[in-house]
Amino acid sequence: MIKKIFVILLITISIFIIFTIIENPGSEKQIDDEIIKVNKNQESDKPRKIPTELVSEFFNVWVYETDIFIENGVKVAKSFHFELIEENTVTIFFSRIGDQERFSQPKAGTRIVMCYIRDMDMLSSPIGTTNYKAFRDFKKAVDNVLFNAEKIEISCPLGSNLSGALPKQQKKASDNDDVRRFPLGVHEPIEAKKFSGQVALDRYLAPTGSRVYEPDFLKLNETVIAEIELGRITAFTGPKDEVKKVKEHYNLVANKFNIDPTVVHSWHAGIHPGGNYKVPESDDPDRWSNTVFSQPEYIHFHTCGDYAPGEISCTNHGHTIKVNGLALWNKGILFPNIFEVTKKCINTWPELKALFNQTQPKNF
Repeated sequence: MIKKIFVILLITISIFIIFTIIENPGSEKQIDDEIIKVNKNQESDKPRKIPTELVSEFFNVWVYETDIFIENGVKVAKSFHFELIEENTVTIFFSRIGDQERFSQPKAGTRIVMCYIRDMDMLSSPIGTTNYKAFRDFKKAVDNVLFNAEKIEISCPLGSNLSGALPKQQKKASDNDDVRRFPLGVHEPIEAKKFSGQVALDRYLAPTGSRVYEPDFLKLNETVIAEIELGRITAFTGPKDEVKKVKEHYNLVANKFNIDPTVVHSWHAGIHPGGNYKVPESDDPDRWSNTVFSQPEYIHFHTCGDYAPGEISCTNHGHTIKVNGLALWNKGILFPNIFEVTKKCINTWPELKALFNQTQPKNF
């Protein structure tokens, strides 16, 4: 009984956090705002176990649930739903359609929330319940470190060894506050056009959620190395059969959408240590890849297509990211005390410090 009450309290806290995220621009969230909840794709996205009834029960809101269909490999809401989105205060997407560029500039006075929560366990865990505003501040602090870097070096145990700096025009984080993501698990994606070296492709290549194609993932039995020069893949090296599979997969996706398969568009690493997604990657590589990217032990590369987020993603585990020679991530662990701006943020928010203390080595 006590455990059940505790879980209900955690879920309640999580829902309050979600509604903190979606407060109206320039004002506090009004409880009688109408909300559209875009939940699933009948052909692609798996239904999320976040019941509409739970949201409706706790808050006096209208929740309109809709489906999505596939058009030319792009997830598209039915036309009348676009009107509903503009007419209502907030749209919460439980489908990756919310990541599409077409929704990046919502109508003034409205807000879009892209929710990556997969199930009730995830919602009631630290990644769903830790103060959202604290992580907004922490993201800004990490962005500050990365956007002011003279040199960034990325490595991983499997052979990734990539370095570079941000293009001058990207030395500024996005200020778009009308599209929010929950949980807030990554820093601003870093453009890769000034990065060169190698990236290890291992286990699976997965889709980014931008468009729909089949097969939507590629299983790798051995590691393949992507040779990269200024944000372009110049070659794949490794076991002959595996290299052949990788090339064929990239060409299949590129030909389907008439895009450049050589582009490495951007990358980001996880910043939220509250994540602990345990479903095996092999169960659903697409779902896994588009869930664990918020965890600090993973770095996510967007490739195939000169736009965000490209079409093919690869994920490295246990990476080290050095900024001006200092390891902000070291073997998959994020160390915010390394830089003054991130250290100050952690010390400002006790819940952040407590969360990082649980996941850091001793003497944090």
